Amino acid sequence: MSESKCRWGILGAATIAKKNWDAIRNSGNGVVTAVASRKQESAQAFIDECQLSRPVRELPEAVEGYEALLHRDDVDAVYIPLPTGLRKEWVIKAAQAGKHVMCEKPCAVSVSDLKEMIAACEENNVQFMDGVMYMHSKRMPELRKVIDDGESVGKIKRIQSHFSFCAPEEFIQGNIRVSSELEPQGCVGDLGWYTIRMSLFAMNYELPQQVVGRQLSQHGREDSPSPVPMEFSGELLFQNGASAGFYNSFLTEHQQLVHISGSKGNITLNDFVLPWCGNEMSFEVNNAVFDFTGCVCVMEKHTRIHHIGEYSNNAPDSQETNLFRTFSQLALTGKPDPFWPEIALKTQIVMDACLESARNGSVPVDIKA
Repeated sequence: MSESKCRWGILGAATIAKKNWDAIRNSGNGVVTAVASRKQESAQAFIDECQLSRPVRELPEAVEGYEALLHRDDVDAVYIPLPTGLRKEWVIKAAQAGKHVMCEKPCAVSVSDLKEMIAACEENNVQFMDGVMYMHSKRMPELRKVIDDGESVGKIKRIQSHFSFCAPEEFIQGNIRVSSELEPQGCVGDLGWYTIRMSLFAMNYELPQQVVGRQLSQHGREDSPSPVPMEFSGELLFQNGASAGFYNSFLTEHQQLVHISGSKGNITLNDFVLPWCGNEMSFEVNNAVFDFTGCVCVMEKHTRIHHIGEYSNNAPDSQETNLFRTFSQLALTGKPDPFWPEIALKTQIVMDACLESARNGSVPVDIKA
């Protein structure tokens, strides 16, 4: 392995990989050395397009076939943005080839598949991590500090999160996310992975005792064996009485909010997945005061905004760059951090249980630790 830079291979020419080409470019400790697609021309077209937008000094090589990339000596880690239905095979093969694995979300079709994937990484002493970018923002430690200070929120009682976008007609008719063969979890996998993860984060990664899922609408493109969730809501019930609700949709225009409510106050984030464009992130803490004295009834707004200096979108200190910088450092040290596969597995456990509930008429599903 290179002493100073983690050498990356990209498996597949997915659109999201273009953003991460730039994140690796900005990381300082990573470099893309190869891009693979089923056809070499597709890999080359991906490289050419990225090079026009965000050029690098040393061009990576276009490789035909994923297997060929995994056998290269100039690749230390692979980023796998392949469809969820294909990920298990290639994560396991990458681990067996001694490559560290950055896996797009949702990580797997099922909990059992993800357990196999993680086991393969552990057996081969390679890092496994999912691509949840906001986990690597400087906003998250600040949010953790405020949640835990005992005064801003107090005892958490309710977490509510929404993440959605209104898909255009071409998406609804042809995108892989409306194919049960390629992306069987639909909007729950694509968007719910983020909302579920945020609820787990707020609860310090405690698993809920019980979940309920409800599929509000479904659809499948013409060649899809069955429909996938297009609009979905879920409820998570925790041991200490806290609850979390989430809503995801391909049919509701952009929203990405989190509201954490407790015995002393509440916290609101309106851009928890994709930060608003700019050089600053923030979240709002509100500790309202209600006073009713005689005939005077007053609800006072006591709000403070926490500001965190961090650029969004393609910057050297953006959350996506931090994701690849952190991963590259772990790969370079050769000492995998078990925290990352552990929280990926917990996210998958909750997501699968919510889908199971929805498939069975929204009956509650118990989760065993």
